[in-house]
Amino acid sequence: MGMDITVLAVDWAHLVRIPPDERLTVLQQSAYPDDDDDDDTGVDAGWVWPAEEDRSWLGRYEFAGTLGSYKPHFWAGQAWEDVRAAADPALRAAGDAFLSALIWPGPDPGADAEHVDPGLFPSLAPLWRSGPLIARGPDVVARLGRCWAEIAASLPDLREPYARNAASPGRWIADFEEFTRLLSGWGEVVREAERRWWGLVGLPL
Repeated sequence: MGMDITVLAVDWAHLVRIPPDERLTVLQQSAYPDDDDDDDTGVDAGWVWPAEEDRSWLGRYEFAGTLGSYKPHFWAGQAWEDVRAAADPALRAAGDAFLSALIWPGPDPGADAEHVDPGLFPSLAPLWRSGPLIARGPDVVARLGRCWAEIAASLPDLREPYARNAASPGRWIADFEEFTRLLSGWGEVVREAERRWWGLVGLPL
């Protein structure tokens, strides 16, 4: 789990107009500016919206306290695995649907959930890194928005069960506050993409 992740909200109508075999390369090239004098990497948390017109079709979200690493997302999925049995059925269903679409392998042992919409990237070469970790179009994002509304309303109920079943001092996601902060970041990504009727992409950059 040594990889990084760059999470983007993406204008899906623009993305699908790009020739399919070029989409990943264009996303990789557009995620960060080429010009060192136009550096937009100084944001520690929240959205970065490029000023350049040719990059205005995407925005980048920086998760607080993660330093761009995928490890906190992996451990948040593990924490959900540890605490989900204590959630009420509605919260468990919403959490399962939300996290298995993004960062969690899913509730079935040995059956990793698919995090990339099929057919979007027919070619994974040539790439700077391996293919996308996450790619979800506007329809899926809208469904995730509904899931997040359910999660956000009920998540505080998991504080005590989390302390008993999932807290792990010294781990990337050490306690309920860090778990909630990371999930709330994903909620913000989903809400903003849904508001624009965009999709979202997570690249190992």
